[in-house]
Amino acid sequence: MAPSLQTVDEADNLVFSKAVSGDAANLFLADSGLRPNSSRRRGRGAGVNPSGRYEPVNREIFDDSWHTLDELPAFKTDVQKEIARTIITRNDSPDLNFDQSINPYRGCEHGCVYCFARPTHSYMGLSAGLDFETKLFAKPNAAKLLQSELARPDYKVKSLAIGTNTDPYQPIEKQWRVTRNILEVLDEANHPVGIVTKSNLITRDLDILSRMAERGLVRVAISITTMDRKLCRTMEPRASSPALRLAAIKTLTSAGIPTSVLTAPIIPALNDHELERILDAAFANGARHAGFVLLRLPLEVSGIFKDWLLRHYPDRYRHVLSLLRSMRGGKDYDAEFGTRMKGTGPYAWQIGRRFELASKRLGLKTKPAPLRTDLFTKPEITGTQLSLF
Repeated sequence: MAPSLQTVDEADNLVFSKAVSGDAANLFLADSGLRPNSSRRRGRGAGVNPSGRYEPVNREIFDDSWHTLDELPAFKTDVQKEIARTIITRNDSPDLNFDQSINPYRGCEHGCVYCFARPTHSYMGLSAGLDFETKLFAKPNAAKLLQSELARPDYKVKSLAIGTNTDPYQPIEKQWRVTRNILEVLDEANHPVGIVTKSNLITRDLDILSRMAERGLVRVAISITTMDRKLCRTMEPRASSPALRLAAIKTLTSAGIPTSVLTAPIIPALNDHELERILDAAFANGARHAGFVLLRLPLEVSGIFKDWLLRHYPDRYRHVLSLLRSMRGGKDYDAEFGTRMKGTGPYAWQIGRRFELASKRLGLKTKPAPLRTDLFTKPEITGTQLSLF
């Protein structure tokens, strides 16, 4: 079991000691604890690398006075092959608009400090902190698996979602091309798909996406968190800049691909004042649908985000958390279906109304049109026995 540690939160003095809220899942430490030095984590979002919540022991970095910490190399992106056995993931969450999805990668090099997918790295025996954005897993057999699963006699066609966990167009996609291979299978089978990304790299696949759009088989959502380049580079260090994301919206919509803007996550007292500006800019570049999601801090993400917030915006630390907790029933996060995406209370209500009014003013729709499923054709797998009927 992880040791029981007392939580110490002295934001006014910018001092943290070992802090854990409830259990090791929320471990976050400042310079005196688990934070690697700044040169090692340059260009990364998380500032700490706590042990996974399922690990029997906790790691702690300390100076032994021999300057051995200075000899440690910088965190580099390491990609391993994961030979998956299945590729379509199914869920029954009532507040999601899809029930099956594909994740080409585990972990995400974008390094968004707020990413709700970070805790999934604990299932791999790794940290939700720096490990999540540096130790990645690619699924090179994803397209082949998808073809086999779509060809099954009992498969029922429903729209697939890509990018619901980690970004399918993160930088390593340039080399691995797992997402493109998946799209090629879906295009050939006339299978509908929805894509969420914050990367301009999606425009590389314009040829496939435009063909699918002509048949009503694809829609894209570009996530824009902020228009502030400095905040973006700090909070989402390896994601495309705001300007490039807007350019991606323009390129996609010009090619006839239905593209929406997702203002996510909205963080009170940090980027919520930009809501209308983001919607205005997205509309000007061709977006005709929009959505928003309030900041979510499940499990380890809470501590990682707090550590980041204290380092970069210490003057707003208490205010941000106070407003956030006012929308989460006094807690850092409430996973209740139906409210986890939007929050509750007066401040959450205000954000929701601002989004509605801005969307109405611009003519942005909040519910995209359904994709076609009637064109689906099961893939033919070479070497399989033909059906008698």
